[in-house]
Order: sequence, then structure tokens, then C-alpha cells
Amino acid sequence: MITDEFADGKPRENVLDRIMATKVQEVAEAKARRPLADLERALADAPPTRSLRRAIAATPGGIISEFKRRSPSKGDIHAGARVADVLPAYQQHGAAAASVLTDGPFFGGSLTDLTEARRCCTLPLLRKEFVLDRYQLAEARVAGADAILLIAAAIGAERCHTLAREAHDMGLEVLLEIHRREELEAWSPGVDLIGVNNRDLTAFRTDPEQSVRLFPHLPAESLPISESGLLDPAWAARLAQCGYRGFLVGEAFMRTANPGQAIARYLKAMHDAQGQPCTD
Repeated sequence: MITDEFADGKPRENVLDRIMATKVQEVAEAKARRPLADLERALADAPPTRSLRRAIAATPGGIISEFKRRSPSKGDIHAGARVADVLPAYQQHGAAAASVLTDGPFFGGSLTDLTEARRCCTLPLLRKEFVLDRYQLAEARVAGADAILLIAAAIGAERCHTLAREAHDMGLEVLLEIHRREELEAWSPGVDLIGVNNRDLTAFRTDPEQSVRLFPHLPAESLPISESGLLDPAWAARLAQCGYRGFLVGEAFMRTANPGQAIARYLKAMHDAQGQPCTD
């Protein structure tokens, strides 16, 4: 079922364009405060990374649990959430890895959240960000990330290829996110995980069937992940039958008083729903 997350009757806008325009300015300001050369010197002292890909493949359910306070479409999700309360609970209750949103203006996150996540849990960490520049890769590695997200719709194929190589040079794994079959041009052999985002980032409409439709076209070399719109664990179970190995889930956990217990319930329900056929 398609969920239209802007149900107020207002005209649609390209949310992704607005986010990326803000991000260009944000990165320029960050470079002015701390030059890239300074960050790259700090890479020498960065600890070894953990493999996001291996953790997902080895953990029942393959859940990448997301830390997210708000979204552009739904506003506050868990405005007062603290990393130190949520991330250890995710780890305790069965998450394979964690995603930490570091965008401030639209999602209420920060790079400090990522640093704090690294201090309080040992899960592989994905920096969930609108990455467009090498600078953000270095930021992620220094802050404790193990993997970064590249969004094909946001930066195009050539930029994805370049940043994937640079991420690997820094020891980071790469999750490439696509929304349409045409965006598979952004894939390269250096991509560790391929994610299908069920949310259209231009209008924030959600349709989990997107993962079903695109799965046959995904490159076998990259571990397949389904992202967004998986509020019902039965959907994750169905997509596991299709062949997806990992599931990025945030809102289903973050809207609850106890996100750790929420992931435990989700995993149990997902297990109970296993065996349902995958059909387009």
C-alpha cells in the first residue's frame, strides 16, 4: 500500500532538492571551521571499523535500527530521545547494526550523536546523511562510523562512484541507496550493500512494494537491504522471503517509549510471519 505522508492537501515540493541545497551550505561552513586536511590527519588515529555487511548477514532478522528524532514529513518522532538511552537498548535487544541520522535541520540529528553512539555501543554504525562531499566521509570516519550512505537520487551516478572509492580508501563500507531501476547506474563493484528506499524522497510517499519490484534487478555482489516504510514486521518477513538480508527500520521503534523493547517485539513478529510467499 502506498502511504502519502503529506495528507494536508498542500502542494507537493521536492523535499530532496531543499535538503541538498541546505547541505551544500552546511558542508561549506564545516570546512571553514575545520579544514579537510585537519580531518584527514585525524584519520590516522581512527580505530578499525566493524563490518556492517558481515553483521547483517550474521544476525537473525538483519535489522539496522535507526536513531531518528524527527522527519521533514512527520515532524517530531521522538524529540527528546538520547543516544545513550536508545543505542545500548538496540544492541541488547537484537539489532544487527545501527543507523544514526546526523542531519540537523530536517531530522534533528548531529555528528555528536554519532560520536556518542560509538562510545555507548559496539554495533556497526551507519552514518545516515545526505553525503555529497569527501569531507563528510572523513567526518564520519573520525566520529566513529563504520559505513556511510550514498543516495543515488541526490548526487548522481558519477559522484556515487567517486565517493564509494574514497569511502573504501578510508576504511568505510558503502550502502548505496536507490529508488528506481535507472539509479542502478550509480552502483559499482565497490558498493558493499545495495538499499532500496521505499520512500520517494522528492515527495516522501512510501510504498514497500518498491522493494519487491526492484529486487530481481539488484546486483548479486552487494548485500540487499530494504529501507523505510516497514512499520509492519510482516512486510520485513515478506521481503526476507524475496531475498532481502537487511532492513533499515527507525520510526517503528523511535515512536515508542522503549525502542529497545520495540525491536525485540518486531523481531519476534517478523519471525512469526516468516514463510509467507513473496509475490509482485
